[in-house]
Amino acid sequence: MQLAARVGQVSPSLTLAISAKAKAMKADGLDVCSFSAGEPDFDTPAHIKAAAKQALDQGKTKYGPAAGEPKLRQAIANKLRQDNGLEYQPENIIVTNGGKHSLFGLMQALIEPGDDVIIPAPYWLSYPEMVKLAGGTPIIVQTDASTGYKITSEQLQAAITPQTKLFILNSPSNPTGMVYTPEELKALAQVIVERDILVVSDEIYEKILYDGAQHLSIGAIGSDIFQRTITSNGFAKAYSMTGWRVGYLAGAVDLIKAVTTIQSHSTSNVCTFAQYGAIAALENPQDCVEEMRLAFAKRRQVIYERLNNISGIRCSQPNGAFYVFADISKTGLQSLEFCNRLLEAEKVATVPGIAFGVDNCIRLSYATDMPSIEKGMDRLEKFVRQLS
Repeated sequence: MQLAARVGQVSPSLTLAISAKAKAMKADGLDVCSFSAGEPDFDTPAHIKAAAKQALDQGKTKYGPAAGEPKLRQAIANKLRQDNGLEYQPENIIVTNGGKHSLFGLMQALIEPGDDVIIPAPYWLSYPEMVKLAGGTPIIVQTDASTGYKITSEQLQAAITPQTKLFILNSPSNPTGMVYTPEELKALAQVIVERDILVVSDEIYEKILYDGAQHLSIGAIGSDIFQRTITSNGFAKAYSMTGWRVGYLAGAVDLIKAVTTIQSHSTSNVCTFAQYGAIAALENPQDCVEEMRLAFAKRRQVIYERLNNISGIRCSQPNGAFYVFADISKTGLQSLEFCNRLLEAEKVATVPGIAFGVDNCIRLSYATDMPSIEKGMDRLEKFVRQLS
């Protein structure tokens, strides 16, 4: 069978592959400590599940509008206005099958052959692949620990060419957990406006912040940058709704109409009753989000301190999301070999940094319980000690 050439241009998701391998090992009875999946270990809050159950009982089981249930689009518009200072109307919003799908639809609607898309590394591993599938060219800009793995305005300025159409911004970041400061975002916004390119701001981790870190939506900085901003978000991380597959994209009306057209010919719409759970997530008190954030904060401190006490491993303290990005260069191993040997020898699953464009680091998710973190760190320490 002759497959389409575009399939050969993209790589399978390493995070999903490693997570699947860890789950298979667990199913075989092995005691695996998994730090691979970016998935909260908490159950979806009860009031969100109750709203979806009620929607089922009320017969919300039919096809819905391709752009999403009107009540949810209005609730998202209200949220973006109140929480983020973004003046979107419901017609500026499409509900998608998760945050990932919002970005995929955006690339299909916006990017074409000849277009360059600037992506800072480390990056979420799906960004470059989505660009390639749309026919565009990912332009990777390397960052390092000296800037907190964040692209500077000078780097962005230098990377822009006449072919540049879009810049991808992710704060808080997957895989590093770093958060751009308001000053850094304002400097980036100035470049974006001056060079007249677009930016998509992936804000899926916006509610998971620590140590007084502040989330600022880049589109809220001013009217000029707002006109050039597309905002992507969803319900998976903050509300522990990963399997519900509800996300959204906000932007100019003509762009949202284009993404809606694509969605209408691909998935038709998002699961109808799941959208009523999302409405409940937005319109009820946010105590559940804070409870999970506080648990993540405790885990973050433990895993950060344990990692930095292992000779040969260093990592910066993240101030958002639920990941640490640890430098393993002193071990003498590159990331894929390190992760494979660690999983085989000590039954600890981590994700190699090469998946995120940086081969001397590994990503660990602390979206797991504290006993697993302690046990996993003991095993990791043992593994690294045996390398020397």
